[in-house]
Formats: sequence, structure tokens, C-alpha cells
Amino acid sequence: MGDWSTIICWRREQNNINFLKSIRYSQNFIANSSLVKDLVRKSSMSKDDVVYEIGPGTGVITRELAKQCKKVIAVEIDNNLTQKLKEKFSATLNIEIQRGDFLNYSISEPKYKVFSNIPFNITADIIKKLTGLKNPPLDAFLFVQKEAAEKFIGQPLTKETQASILLKSSFELSVVHKFKKTDFRPVPGVDIVLLRILKRSRPLIETKNLQLYRDFITYVFNSQKPVLKQGLKKIFTNYQFSRLAKDLKFSESAKPTDLDFSQWLGLFDFFLKGTDVSKKLLIRSSEDVLRNQQSKLQKVHRTRVAKNWRDS
Repeated sequence: MGDWSTIICWRREQNNINFLKSIRYSQNFIANSSLVKDLVRKSSMSKDDVVYEIGPGTGVITRELAKQCKKVIAVEIDNNLTQKLKEKFSATLNIEIQRGDFLNYSISEPKYKVFSNIPFNITADIIKKLTGLKNPPLDAFLFVQKEAAEKFIGQPLTKETQASILLKSSFELSVVHKFKKTDFRPVPGVDIVLLRILKRSRPLIETKNLQLYRDFITYVFNSQKPVLKQGLKKIFTNYQFSRLAKDLKFSESAKPTDLDFSQWLGLFDFFLKGTDVSKKLLIRSSEDVLRNQQSKLQKVHRTRVAKNWRDS
């Protein structure tokens, strides 16, 4: 009886592990090679570029990138796919297959670009890593869900978000292609687009003020106040806020998502030049605090398993 109990527990644990791996590696591979060729050709990729590919899968994109770029470094987390890719491209000298989790991978190239069909369940983590590096990519093309693209682009697709306002100071974001669901295998249940994240040649916020900007935006968006005026009441006086609303042309009853990027730049510029040190200390480390809170939530989320695991 004890032996059977041990076997059953072992099987449940293996099923749990397999479930978590299936979620972690989830990806819809592009099946239309002619489309990939066209997209790579129309992108900014050139013979002078080193390009990273995140999650190369079966190598359809890898092959086309190698034809157009100086070097392709493909990072694949799945061991079986890694071995197959190494065999497939063993004779292609400008392709380097790396086994690893890109979220923990160190990018060694000082200048590079990215072109990838990434796993959708870690889209936010990948974009956060790429755009948060000291040497972010000069240009990046990522296959993402339409809703994710809207979140990171904000206007003109939808209202601005905390993510879009943070990114736009250093990057230009746009959708450069809308895929058909039949372009992928398995066929996804969501709409997929090609998101471009182009590094600005000159950031709109000076490097010395960038962290203050990020803390300011994070503080306001996470103030738990639905109306912008309430969220900023410890930062600006009523007179200052009313004047800013008039000068920047937004309603005094506006929510954070109602303002466009230029209006946010105007708010921050006044915060930077028109408030004293005590106000700046008030919002200091807001981004770090939020990051720590999110990290704790992610740890809790990662411990969850399939609801029906006992039935496996």
C-alpha cells in the first residue's frame, strides 16, 4: 500500500511539473515562412547587425534573420528544441544557438537588435527586461498579443497607461503588422501583431532625471486615487494644479489615463523645476516599492497549480 501511495504521489508531482513547463514554454509558432521573409526584409535588420532571437522554436525566423544579418544569437529555453536547432543550423556559421532562459540571460553585445516570436505569457517580463537594460536594443520587433501592444503603446491605439508613459520617454512604439490567426501553429485564440520598439536617438528625459521621472509616474498611477488631482494633492497645491490643467489643456477632473504623453511631460517638467526637495523625496523609490510588491505577488502566482491536477 505504501509503495502505491508513493507512486501516485510521484505521478501527481510529475504531472504538476509538466503542467508548469507547458505553461512556461507556451508559444504559437509561425508557419508562414514567406511572410517571415517579407517581415524581416521590411524591418531595419541589415548585414551589419547582430540580432537576438528569443524563443526561436523551430527556427523559421532564425533562418531568415541569418540571411539578412551579420549574426543571429538565438536563446531557447527548451532543451529538445535547442538540440534540434543546433543540428539544423550546424552548417550556418552566423547562427549561434544558446540554451537558457532569456529572462536570466546576459546580453554581451554592446549594440544589437531583437526580432522574436516570444512566448505570450512572459511578454511583459521580456519588454521590461529589454527596455530596462543599460544597453537596450537599438530596435526590437516582437510578436505579441494585440491587447499587450495596446497596453505598451497607449495612444493612438487606446488610452495611455503607466507602461506606455514610462516607455515613451526613451522609445518609439508602433504596430507594424497585423497577423492572421492562420499564420500560426497551433492557431491562437487571440489576435497577434508585430510590435516595434525603437530606441530614441535622443531620450526625451535627461539621464540624470530619468529615475525621478519613473518614480513620479509610478507614484501617480499607483496613488489609489481615481482622479489625478487627488493623486497629486501632496505634490501640487490646488492653485498649481488648476494652472497646470489650464496650461496643459486637461480637465481638473481628469484621471491619469485621460492625459496624453505630452501632458505628462508637462506635468513632470513643472514637478522637476517648480517643486522643492521635500516633494521629490516624497515620491522617491516609488518604482522600487511597486516592483517589490509585484515580485511578491508573482512568487505567490508561481506556486499555483492546475485546479484539476488531482484528477490527472
